[in-house]
Amino acid sequence: MILPDDQVKTLLLQSGLVTEKALEDLLVFAANSRISLQEAAIEKDAVSDEQLGRLIADLLKLPFAVLSKVTIPETVFRIVPERIARKYKVISFAKENDGIKLAMANPSQSMIQEMVGKKTWQKVMPYFATERDIENALQMYRKDLKQTFDELLQQEITSTTLADDAPIVKIVDLLITYAYRDKASDIHIEPEEDNLLIRFRIDGILHDVLYLDKKFHDRIVARVKVLSRLRTDEHLSAQDGKIRIIVDDENLDLRVSIIPIIEGEKIVLRLLSSRFRQFSFLDLGMNQKDLQKANSAINKTYGMILSTGPTGSGKTTSIYAILKILNTREKNITTIEDPVEYRIKGVNQIQVNQKTNLTFANGLRSILRQDPNVIFVGEIRDNETAGIAVNAALTGHLVVSTLHTNDAATALPRFIDMKVEPFLVASTVNVIIAQRLVRKICEYCKVPSSINRANILKNIPPEILQKHFGEQENIQAHEGKGCKACHFTGYQGRVGIFEVLEMSEKIKKLIVEKNDSDVITKEAVALGMTTMVNDGLEKVTKGITTIEEVLRVTKVEML
Repeated sequence: MILPDDQVKTLLLQSGLVTEKALEDLLVFAANSRISLQEAAIEKDAVSDEQLGRLIADLLKLPFAVLSKVTIPETVFRIVPERIARKYKVISFAKENDGIKLAMANPSQSMIQEMVGKKTWQKVMPYFATERDIENALQMYRKDLKQTFDELLQQEITSTTLADDAPIVKIVDLLITYAYRDKASDIHIEPEEDNLLIRFRIDGILHDVLYLDKKFHDRIVARVKVLSRLRTDEHLSAQDGKIRIIVDDENLDLRVSIIPIIEGEKIVLRLLSSRFRQFSFLDLGMNQKDLQKANSAINKTYGMILSTGPTGSGKTTSIYAILKILNTREKNITTIEDPVEYRIKGVNQIQVNQKTNLTFANGLRSILRQDPNVIFVGEIRDNETAGIAVNAALTGHLVVSTLHTNDAATALPRFIDMKVEPFLVASTVNVIIAQRLVRKICEYCKVPSSINRANILKNIPPEILQKHFGEQENIQAHEGKGCKACHFTGYQGRVGIFEVLEMSEKIKKLIVEKNDSDVITKEAVALGMTTMVNDGLEKVTKGITTIEEVLRVTKVEML
C-alpha cells in the first residue's frame, strides 16, 4: 500500500527510525527518482520492508502478516483466484474457527473481503502485508509449465485439423511469463536430436522445465527473431537483439542471443526486469559493520570503489545500489556499460559500441570532458582503462567499477598487473567489495537440520567452525524440505555474502611494498575484515542459507 508522502514522513519521524536530516535526504532522493517516499526509504536502507510494514499496519489499526514466516495450506491459498490475487495483491493465508485471514496490500478494498466472505460463508479478517511479501507468496499459484503447454496444445489440436497449427505466439508468451513469475534470470531454448529443451536459470541454477516436440523449434526461433527484429533468413551466424514486452503490467526487457549449434539454433533470453534490481545493501544481505564501511567510501567525493567477483556474483546489482545512493540532483553521474541493462532515472548511461570505437577507454576519456562527479565504468578490463580510471579518481572524481577477481585483496595486485603504480593504487582505492550470491532457504518449507561436525571439518578450518558453532558435535542448522513455492528445491531467492576491504595505512603500506594478496588478506582480517566464508557461516547460524550453499559458491565442495 503506497501511502501519501506526508503520512509516511510522519510515521518515520514518530517511530524514531529516521532523523529529520535523513528524511530530507530521502525526500530529495524520492523526488529525483520519481518514486514515493515509502519506496525511497526502503531503497536507501533507512528502514526494512518489514519495519515499514509494521508501522503502516499500526497506522491502519490492523494486524500485520509476514507471509514468508507462515505455512499456507494449499486449500486455503486457493480461496482467492490467481487472477484476483495478482491484480489486487491479496492472499488468504489461514482458515480458523473464527474465520478466514486475508493478507492485503490495500485493506481498503472491501469488495475483495466481501467476495471471500460470500464464497466461504465465513467471517473475513483483514491483515496488512507488504507488496513485496505478497509478490513472493504469489509463487504458490505456480502451475506446472508442462501441464499448461499440454492443455494449450491439446486445445489447439482439437480445434484445428493439423497439429502444426499450434499457436507459436502463445508458446513464446507463456515461456516468458512463466520465467518472469518464477524470477528466472535467463531462458535457454536448446534444440536436441529429438526434442526441444527449455531451461530456466533460477537463483543462479539452471533447471530443466519443459521438453517440446522438435517440430516447434524453427517456428519458435522465427517468432523470437521477429520480436527482436533480427534476420529471419540467417541461420548460420550469431545474432543479438532486444525485445520489450509487458508482463503482469510491467515493461520487461529481454536481451536475445541466438547462436547456431549442431542441432539447430539455440536461443538464450536474458530477462532484464527493473523489479529484480530494486535492492538496497540491506536487501542484498550486507551486515551493519560492512555497510558502514561501504557508506563511508560512498560519501567521499573522490577515489575509487571496486566491486569484485566472478560472473553472476551480483556485482552489477551492488553497483546499482551504490548509484541509487549517490543519485542526487546536485551530482552529475555518467556511466559507460557493456551492455546498459537497466535505465536509472537521472543518470547518463553510455553503451559501449565496438563498431564506432566507443570502448571503455575512449568512452571514459569523453566522460571526463562532461564535468562528472561520479563515473561508473562497467568493467576495468585492460591497462588503458585502468590508467584512465585511476587518474580520474586522483583528480576529484568518484569512480565506481567492477573487476573479475576471486576476493577483495586479489583486486590490488590485479591493478598493479595492469601497469598501475602501487602508490597510485594505494592512494586512489577507497574500498573493495567482494561478493558471491547464495540461495536462501525457502521460508515456506524451512525445517531444522543437523550436520555432523566431522564432515564439515574436511572443508572448514576448526577455528572458523568453533567461532560460529562452538563445540557442537552435531551442528544445528536449517534446510528447506521442498515445496511448490520453491519448485521443490528447498531454496527461494538469493542473498549476498560479502567481504569489504577498507583502505587503512597498514594496507596502503603493504600495497606500496608489493606484497601478495595473502599477506594483504591476513592484515585486513587482523584489522576486522569479515571474509566471505565467515559472512556466509554467520548467515547459516541465522537460518538464512545452508553450509552447502556457502561452500558451493566459495568453490569448496563438501565430501
